[in-house]
Amino acid sequence: MIELEGVPELIDPVMVAAFEGWNDAGDAASTAVAHLEREWKGDVFAALDAEDYYDFQVNRPTVFMEGGVRKITWPTTRLSVVRVGGDKPRDLVLVRGIEPSMRWRSFCNELLGFAHELGVELVVILGALLGDTPHTRPVPVSGVTSDGELARRMDLEETKYEGPTGIVGVLQEACTHAGVPAVSLWAAVPHYVSQPPNPKATLALLNRLEDLLDLRIPQGELPEDARAWQVGVDQLAAEDSEVSEYVQTLEQARDTAELPEASGEAIAREFERYLRRRDVPPGGHATADGSDGGPFRRDAPSGRTRPPKPPKPEAPGASSEGGEDADGSED
Repeated sequence: MIELEGVPELIDPVMVAAFEGWNDAGDAASTAVAHLEREWKGDVFAALDAEDYYDFQVNRPTVFMEGGVRKITWPTTRLSVVRVGGDKPRDLVLVRGIEPSMRWRSFCNELLGFAHELGVELVVILGALLGDTPHTRPVPVSGVTSDGELARRMDLEETKYEGPTGIVGVLQEACTHAGVPAVSLWAAVPHYVSQPPNPKATLALLNRLEDLLDLRIPQGELPEDARAWQVGVDQLAAEDSEVSEYVQTLEQARDTAELPEASGEAIAREFERYLRRRDVPPGGHATADGSDGGPFRRDAPSGRTRPPKPPKPEAPGASSEGGEDADGSED
């Protein structure tokens, strides 16, 4: 039995989880949960025992100084809770950690034990995968679930994926078997610029989470960071004619594939997001999602490595539905 002390009774709680590692291309998913925790000042109320789930030769502890005393931070998974205000306040239980090295079933059962004790009504797991997507276009984010009824009700895809999986896939199936509604949101990160951070993909995940949960997430500096990131990748691509040509090929494939999807539904989603943000006071958060375009007012971050020259694909385009990509992430 998990006993939670000091945690107040929660309002319509939703668990939002992300894990560093195999399912976190560009650190986009783990950074999204870290952003929620930072913007809403989450209070950590629990941490899983690191020795139960982690190989410290794979994920090493770190030493730091505090008040002249040396201390150690162990790799683990922590849970915090934040309250989202507004007309309909609700609580988010944030789960942020590292994909475990061992005992995955026990790991998932422990998280589900917290979810049960806290009365969690929905689990949303964030992930990011490497894909054949151009950095110049909005980041594709897919929402999948193993629950057919939930897929119809929330306009999600019912996953048909078969193959190797990470902790995101294992946790989603554990939720399904336990009768807990669960959704995975996946952002596609350009495989030719996969090194973290990727604020554009992080922002896309948060925007999709907004739509899914019908709430407004403060964006902070993410829109500006996303614009700066794109400028930096634009500059790197312009320096290599082969990469630039490849990006153009991806753009053409993406634009052709999405032409039928320029529907009123997509326009309506963007308009609803605008309406949610129009009452932000001066000096607050931007109303645009920062996906692409617009003037760039900040130099690109320094120290970014040059993207590798990608192979010419026979048939460029997005990854197939439900497939895994080069980093092992599943769609």
